[in-house]
Amino acid sequence: MSGDQPPPSGKPEPEEADHVVFGETPDTCGAYPRLTEDQTARLAEHGQRRSMAPNDVLIQEGERCETFVVVLSGTVAVVEDYGTPEERVLRLHGPGRFIGELGLLHGQVAFYTAVAREPGEILVVSLDQLRHLVSQDSSIGDVVLRACLGRRALLVGQGAGFRIIGSRYSPDTRRLREFTLRNRLPHRWIDLETDEEAEELLRRFGVGPEETPLVIWRDTTLLRNPSNAELARLIGLPSLPAKNRHGDVLIVGSGPAGLAAAVYAASEGLSTTVVEALATGGQAGTSSRIENLLGFPAGISGAELTERAVLQADKFGARISIPVEATALHPKDEDHYVVAFADGSQIAARAVVLATGARYRRLQVPGIERLEGTSVHYSATAYEAKQCRTDPVAIVGGGNSAGQAVLFLAGYAPKVHLLVRGPSLEASMSRYLIDQVERHPRVEVMLHTEVTEVIGQEVLEELDVIDNRTGGHHRLAVRGLFVFTGADPHTQWLAGTTALDSRGFVLTGPEAQEASAYPEAWQSRGRSCMTLETSLPGVFAVGDVRSGSVKRVASAAGEGAMAIHFVHRYLGRTAAHGGTDSAPHSRPKESAWLA
Repeated sequence: MSGDQPPPSGKPEPEEADHVVFGETPDTCGAYPRLTEDQTARLAEHGQRRSMAPNDVLIQEGERCETFVVVLSGTVAVVEDYGTPEERVLRLHGPGRFIGELGLLHGQVAFYTAVAREPGEILVVSLDQLRHLVSQDSSIGDVVLRACLGRRALLVGQGAGFRIIGSRYSPDTRRLREFTLRNRLPHRWIDLETDEEAEELLRRFGVGPEETPLVIWRDTTLLRNPSNAELARLIGLPSLPAKNRHGDVLIVGSGPAGLAAAVYAASEGLSTTVVEALATGGQAGTSSRIENLLGFPAGISGAELTERAVLQADKFGARISIPVEATALHPKDEDHYVVAFADGSQIAARAVVLATGARYRRLQVPGIERLEGTSVHYSATAYEAKQCRTDPVAIVGGGNSAGQAVLFLAGYAPKVHLLVRGPSLEASMSRYLIDQVERHPRVEVMLHTEVTEVIGQEVLEELDVIDNRTGGHHRLAVRGLFVFTGADPHTQWLAGTTALDSRGFVLTGPEAQEASAYPEAWQSRGRSCMTLETSLPGVFAVGDVRSGSVKRVASAAGEGAMAIHFVHRYLGRTAAHGGTDSAPHSRPKESAWLA
């Protein structure tokens, strides 16, 4: 971001009414559009006009966002650490601009304070009305969504929000950083070993290094080694409902498959709950660019695709709760299943969709563990990329995830080495990616190459690599290692409950029925196991967790949508055999938000 400059004095001219204090351009990432007169007029039909005086606080940092504010006249400053010696102005908004970022749409707390600088008038729209307009009016929806996504990215990049103080060698520090990064939460990590600010903050709050990691926000809130759930509550991430823990469909996992299932289930009138252990989007949510997804010729980032799907599911009434880790699944009665969670809570549902995906496979070589989270990464986002501007990096893997990461990081690092243990890229990477990777001037593809050791104490210094044809070793000087070597299914909690294949993926369809420990369950129903149904009638598996699935975003979303068709069939058959009311057989409602 650019330097800390004081905001301009006097009333800005119309074309300068929105002033960048931190930012590369006046419209960085499309984050600061000016609403047209027509868009403002449509918003005005659903809001209220209010006057504002200098120093009126419109949005308070740390409090839940409750309204959407459009500046009609005057100016509004967006400020971090308002009222403290560390106060800094992030942006000045003039007429036609609006206040808010991604947390606004999700009901999170604000990471900034919005305060009036010059007298004027604002338009205030309730969040319910805003969500309705975003979903129904594509002109307003696209502008607001892209701006909110861009602003969240800028907040993350400039280190706004809360602070994490902890050691790079601490597993809990790595856990908190992964949770905040995957959920795209604005924060700043203060390294206990290298950052001078760490010692001063520990003295100020009277805590010792052994009590880290700490989460500090606004110098008024201190959490000692919080769980992910405690941090989520601080920020306002949605939790499980306190009541009404019965529903039609429970979806476990929120990657493309789970989110697609949520959209179709909720849009067709089924009461729908989605639970997620870490962050929405799954592996796709960490992708810097997805270029082969139908309908996006220019590509789309995993984060934007995820947020669009989350908003779409929310629009139809699906409830998404984070972080909630499923630990057990078992029948409750003839008509319901119960899923238990790590915090001791439970949810009952008439049908369950398993969309837990897979977890990145860690590279098992000497020296790697101590550098995971600092120099060794299992995703390539803007956060990691910014650490690679001056030094070469290496990527291990030969699939599409590795190819996407190569092209993304090549835009930052001076040199990217792609290490592939096989003889070519054709076996697992799409042709369009291969062509771009092989043509890129900053990329070197090294075939028949494997990492045997990671060298470095505090930061990565070198990799020891071997040519698996000749057995010859040599050293590769890099400062970052990115690993994309596949993933293992997240099904440990299902062992002994549903039939799994030899690798731990969930069996579905005829294979599941054949492997079922209770074949009489199908005989009593007078039918066979449906295509996406597991060995438990009424429990379905979609996306990467399913045995034999195609590891693509489009196919995962398709399976999620198709699963709801089978859920309807299952619930209808359940009703016919004396169960509860059957689900409505309405036609799926198509929408451009997930496309």
